[in-house]
Amino acid sequence: MTDQLMPKEEFFKALQAARTPAHSSGHPFSNAWKAGELTKDDLGFWAMQMYYYIEDVTRMFSALFTRLPDLPARLLMLENLNGEEFPDRHPDLLLDFAEACGYTRERVKAGYLNGEILPSSMAMRSWIFELATVRELSDAAAGIMIALEGQTPTVYPLYIEAGLKMGFTDEQLKFFHVHVEADEGHEEGGLEICANYAYTRELQDRAIATVSNAARMRYQMLTSIYDATVGSRQQAAE
Repeated sequence: MTDQLMPKEEFFKALQAARTPAHSSGHPFSNAWKAGELTKDDLGFWAMQMYYYIEDVTRMFSALFTRLPDLPARLLMLENLNGEEFPDRHPDLLLDFAEACGYTRERVKAGYLNGEILPSSMAMRSWIFELATVRELSDAAAGIMIALEGQTPTVYPLYIEAGLKMGFTDEQLKFFHVHVEADEGHEEGGLEICANYAYTRELQDRAIATVSNAARMRYQMLTSIYDATVGSRQQAAE
């Protein structure tokens, strides 16, 4: 263990490398999606879990925005926050995709009340609130903008390609399209915020661990979804 601060570029590489072992692109659920092995019902169930996870994301990001003391970081976060609501509200786009999968908006919104939300989905929502409200600012940027948002520009294009082959339209897949475009620069902003506030080696090490743990939580959420869909069918067939 050393107290010496990592150089900025080395720190950036360590942050990005920390999410690789649990990157969503290599998850069995993502592999099944890319291979066209998922049903529309599987994807609707995924959408319901994601909706619960992100429906309150503007409040999460607003909480983080108010904690940032410097203007450049606030402007980066404000751009992120506005992108969640304008010109299209992301949770609403997710509802559109769920409907295209056969899940009504009412069912998706009532998922928690009806006991259809998985514990891992609840944990992801709580984790983002924790990062945004009480964790170190460097942890918040690492866990939200690097570990999670940093994955979508590489994962969602694969989902779009598979979705088009399944017969979805680009309009029905708009949730994925907007994230590919909007999240393109979020990782870079997260890296800068993280470097600015991880001003000790201990904070740097914590930020790297936060990337790893946030990616693992997202991976576990996908595992739970896989088990409830593909895994459940496989078990029934045995």
